[in-house]
Amino acid sequence: MQLLLRCGSLLRLYERSGGLPRTNYSCRKLVIPILNVMSERTRITYSRRAVSKNSEIKKDEQTVIEKEDDTESTLEIERIRGDPSMLQSMTVKELKELTRRMGVAARGNKKDLVSALMESLGKEGASTIEQIGLSEVPSKRKGAASVVVEQKLETSEVISATPSKRSRTKQKSIKGTTPEENPVTTVKINKTSHKKETVVANGAIAKAGLGLNVDGAEPWTVLVHKKPQAEWIPYNPKVMRPPPLSKDTRALKILSWNVNGLKALVKNRGFSVHELAQREDFDVLCLQETKIQEKDVDVIKESLLEGYTNSFWTCSVSKLGYSGTAIISRVKPLSIKYGLGVPDHDTEGRIVTVEFDDFYLLTAYVPNSGDGLKRLTYRVTEWDPCLGNYMKELEKSKPVILTGDLNCAHQEIDIHDPAGNSRSAGFTKEERKSFETNFLSKGFVDTFRKQHPDVVGYSYWGYRHNCRKTNRGWRLDYFLVSESIAERVHDSYILPDVSASDHSPLGLILKL
Repeated sequence: MQLLLRCGSLLRLYERSGGLPRTNYSCRKLVIPILNVMSERTRITYSRRAVSKNSEIKKDEQTVIEKEDDTESTLEIERIRGDPSMLQSMTVKELKELTRRMGVAARGNKKDLVSALMESLGKEGASTIEQIGLSEVPSKRKGAASVVVEQKLETSEVISATPSKRSRTKQKSIKGTTPEENPVTTVKINKTSHKKETVVANGAIAKAGLGLNVDGAEPWTVLVHKKPQAEWIPYNPKVMRPPPLSKDTRALKILSWNVNGLKALVKNRGFSVHELAQREDFDVLCLQETKIQEKDVDVIKESLLEGYTNSFWTCSVSKLGYSGTAIISRVKPLSIKYGLGVPDHDTEGRIVTVEFDDFYLLTAYVPNSGDGLKRLTYRVTEWDPCLGNYMKELEKSKPVILTGDLNCAHQEIDIHDPAGNSRSAGFTKEERKSFETNFLSKGFVDTFRKQHPDVVGYSYWGYRHNCRKTNRGWRLDYFLVSESIAERVHDSYILPDVSASDHSPLGLILKL
């Protein structure tokens, strides 16, 4: 410290230390600030050394973590090699990360990524994937939170509206539904093998004229429901339909479809009825909500379908361009009747009945209860009882088949959001009770529900808010048959890939 007592040295040291410019200072006044500056410099030096040491420790820890991640990644890859079916349950993000770790060059949607990884894993893995069936779809425990699963079509990635670390899907409140406020969880998609999916997608692209989903997506294979039961699974006709009947078995194939405006369907929606007939090879086609007028019938009959020479149309006369039903058949019926025989119910063109050798066939477009449920009372106290009694009267001579848009989701399994639509037309307690009382309790069998008691399959998706793409639908369309011929139904199915209307066609194969 004696050196520091020299004022000249102190001044130079103070200047080098970043102090004030040289002025008249006494030695005593200079000592204290210089010591403060030196103390600060010493603190900074030690701090830098501590930071450096901490950085080295963190670097070592990071190296250990990376090694652990590499080990974990290797174990995960080995697990997938042992069970390639794990790929189907992974998200697109996880698949992309896996391709990076395995050094597989792949881009695209989930199917592309799975395909590339399967090629990398080898043919043995591919054969394992093909064996995945419906029995392997995991079920959800009873009493757990509700399920809402959506499909992101551009990537085929499953996104859940789950308040979790992975993702959230914001839901908007729309008319007839409620905001998605409940806690939700994902369920595994019931998929066919990757190879089959590829074939379906390519077929859909090739048949765009049928009004198919041209991107090959299959949103109906995603379970979307706000109140699911443990045993419920999504509808997938590719794996749920029975094998075809043998050629020597006599049968009749009936298709039913609410076209939501036939002229618009044919002209504006790029739809080909001819291609549908070629693909499905149906014997009878029942239509609802044709929205045509009587003056248009002859023109449409001539141009709609070749080879189906028997067609019977009824149109609304009380409100033009509204409602309307038809039956088109290559089998000539024994008799035809229009309406229910009650003037109050027969001005809107809602019923056509044809008689075949073994049964009566009815196509019906049941009145919608409407906005504000304005027609609910008419629907449940007049229309439904009249239709049920009419069917029972016909049944006295032959079994009856009723098909069409019956405008009622009968059970909670038949609608994606039961609670949110409890006062929406088509799912009120009054309509559901009327459906039970006037049809099912009178001995008519819901053929789809009989064949698929635990399957969530919809036939209607509203145009607004991408309901079809997110599979937020309703099952409003039915085949109801007399109990006496219920066991002769070989297949009752929905064609959800035909999307040219807000409803999809239904099919029924009846053994004769």
